[in-house]
Order: sequence, then C-alpha cells, then structure tokens
Amino acid sequence: MKIGFVGLGNMGAPMARNLAAAGHTVTGFDLTAPVPEGVTGAASAAEAAAGAEVVITMLPNGAILRSVAAELIPAMAQGAVLLDCSTVDVESARAVAAQAEAAGLGALDAPVSGGTGGAEAGTLTFMVGGSDAAFAKARPLFDIMGQKAVHCGGAGNGQAAKICNNMILGVTMVATCEGFALADKLGLDRQALFDVVSTSSGYSWSMNVYCPAPGIGPESPADRDYAPGFAAELMLKDLRLSQQAAEAVDADTPTGATATALFETFVETEGMGKKDFTAILPRFAAKGRAS
Repeated sequence: MKIGFVGLGNMGAPMARNLAAAGHTVTGFDLTAPVPEGVTGAASAAEAAAGAEVVITMLPNGAILRSVAAELIPAMAQGAVLLDCSTVDVESARAVAAQAEAAGLGALDAPVSGGTGGAEAGTLTFMVGGSDAAFAKARPLFDIMGQKAVHCGGAGNGQAAKICNNMILGVTMVATCEGFALADKLGLDRQALFDVVSTSSGYSWSMNVYCPAPGIGPESPADRDYAPGFAAELMLKDLRLSQQAAEAVDADTPTGATATALFETFVETEGMGKKDFTAILPRFAAKGRAS
C-alpha cells in the first residue's frame, strides 16, 4: 500500500518505520523531526499525501490537526482514507471527518494506547471511530502497528474512548499513589502493600503493570528515575480533554476533575511535566494533609 505519514515524532517515527519494514511504501513529512529509516521524505504534508491510499497523521492537538487536514484533504485522491492517530478533542475529530467525507474521502480517528514502547514494538491498541469501509481499508495497517484495534463506532468515538480510558487511568494512578503514601506513613512496607493489593480488590493496571513505586512489581518508569513512558504533561493534556468533553455533554466527573487539578499543580506549578506521570508518587509521599 502507498502511505503518507505526517508527524514523525516520538510516536509517529516508529509507527512509520514499522509500516515501511512490513513492505509498504511510506512517504513522510514533519516540520522538525528527522525522517526514519525506510521512509521517503517529502517537502510538505500535501506532497506526502499525493497518491497515497491512506494518509496517517500523528499530531499534538486539535488545532494543528485541523490546520494540517485543511492542507491534506485537497491533495488526497478520491477514496483514500485520512487516518488520524493523534489524541485530540472530539469536536475537532468530528469536524475533520466531516470535511474529509465531503471531499470523497474516508476518515478515521484512531488514537492509541501503549506509549513509545508500544509504537516501537508494534503493540499499540487503537481506539477507532469512523465508517466500516474506512476501518476495513486501514485494518491491515493496524495489524502492523499494533496488537489490537477496536472499532468504537462513528466519527469521534475513537477519541471519546481514549479520553474516557485515560481519565480512568489518571484517577486510578492518583489513588494508587495515595495508597502508597498512606502505607508509608502507617509503617506498612511497600512490597507488602503491593502483594496484597495486586491480588485483591484494589487490583488495577496502575498497580499491577505500571506500579509507581520503585523496585516493586514489574519494571516500570519508577525504576528508571521516572523517565517518561507517558509524560505527566501528556496525562494532563488528556485529563483536560476529558473535562472539556464532560462539560460539553454535561457529565458529572468529580474524580476526573480532581485528578486534573492535581496534575495541573504537578506539571505547571511544580515543573514535573517531563517526568513520567507516575512521578506524582514522590509528591504525595512528601506531603502531609495541610501541605
């Protein structure tokens, strides 16, 4: 398949590289990032899209997606699919899909879970919104870049699934870190807490797979001085998207709002945005109720 790829940063580059390694012809463009091995560089987003059967985008936010889509859509061939893997607001995803469909294109919003490690290994999970026909056309590419692709319904539903998932993740990680901090002050060994919770009703991905306590459970960013697998600033972005969506549809998400406020302080006041989001554990461990 002939593929255009726009956005060759930490996530996009390994995704494009895996597609090229699988035998697809990939032409890529990025304003600043280098073109990965096996990918042909283009001078513009429109040039990357010319003649492509599928154009994949991996971009920072909804405003940039709208801007790039306005350049891509006129350059794309009739019947091609615009496959956006960015994490953006639902409104932007649906607006771009409508614009693409009006131009005779397929459109999918397919944000990912799995981080840079999943992008490198080709084990991402895709949450996909869009038509059945567009999903079927992109399915072979999902199978190369990831281990699972879930078709969540119409345009924007991939973003809706990602936002809900990451709000749950942010909330459960905050609770997990609070649990470790409380255990510390109660004189309970962290390993003992892990051994109990990981096999009891407090079981969660945040505890069992991505434990925020160094030296406890499977290896995680906590064991590498919280070098980011998923940076705190990205968690804050996703939590803010969840609260923007909740406000738009009048949904009551009080714990999501609390987690958002905590990560706002952690990232913007305490300057920890580049650390893994699990680095909020030392922050809780160092504080008392009044601080």
